[in-house]
Amino acid sequence: MRLNDLEFHVEIDGDGPPLLLLHGFTGSVRAWDDVRPGLAARARVISIDLIGHGRSAVPADPARYSLDWAARDLTALLDALGLETVDVLGYSMGGRVALHLALQAPERIAKLILESASPGIADDAERVQRIASDDALAQRIEQHGVERFVAEWERQPLLEPAPHVSAAARNQQHVQRLRNDPTGLANSLRGMGAGQQTPLWSALPDFGRPALLIVGERDPRYRQIGERMRALLPEAELAIVPAAGHTVHLDQPVRFVELVRAHRFAEARSNRYLC
Repeated sequence: MRLNDLEFHVEIDGDGPPLLLLHGFTGSVRAWDDVRPGLAARARVISIDLIGHGRSAVPADPARYSLDWAARDLTALLDALGLETVDVLGYSMGGRVALHLALQAPERIAKLILESASPGIADDAERVQRIASDDALAQRIEQHGVERFVAEWERQPLLEPAPHVSAAARNQQHVQRLRNDPTGLANSLRGMGAGQQTPLWSALPDFGRPALLIVGERDPRYRQIGERMRALLPEAELAIVPAAGHTVHLDQPVRFVELVRAHRFAEARSNRYLC
């Protein structure tokens, strides 16, 4: 689909209330393959390769990769599909995009689902440091290519799949990451990296839509972030998933689908914990 003068790869399956899926950094629509059938059983699932990822456009200008532009691209997608409102599910970087869309155009969001996502780095010095580290990483991607970068990226403890995840599933994720373009990944860090996100903590109390926050029990950093977000969002539930780390939809796909479906088809229940 052509959105704001760029080509985006979009896949749509299923029938029912629309659900927009936003993958994380180094991901693509393929990242959702294990959970899409379960979600599409009761939804019109719309998966998109975000800018610089998968089969979508890879512009040379890092400014085109901003979170503001990403929200505008998604608004254009909803307009093109004739959707006034949609449920949005964002993972990690996709969660940052989902939050910006929700706060930039709240009238377009029915329900918000965030998996291992953050409203931003509140400390100014830490944010500046993160921008510098992301830029250095972007330069390494450009200099050494995707294969060497992915090997480095996957050594991070945060991204380690749960021990029970099969070798086949791990390899599938690895192969999908290798299909990205080095320019797209580098510019995504410069435009949508964690340091580039304006902290949104103070805006959370004003978001009056139902929200589900999904985090893995094995991911203490994002469990803490999820607790803080749950306290600030007026209609939020927090689901801490056992035997799962940062990528809950990979570690526990069946439970992940159950949580998303239960949230989408239940009445709003404020500030509760789910297991």
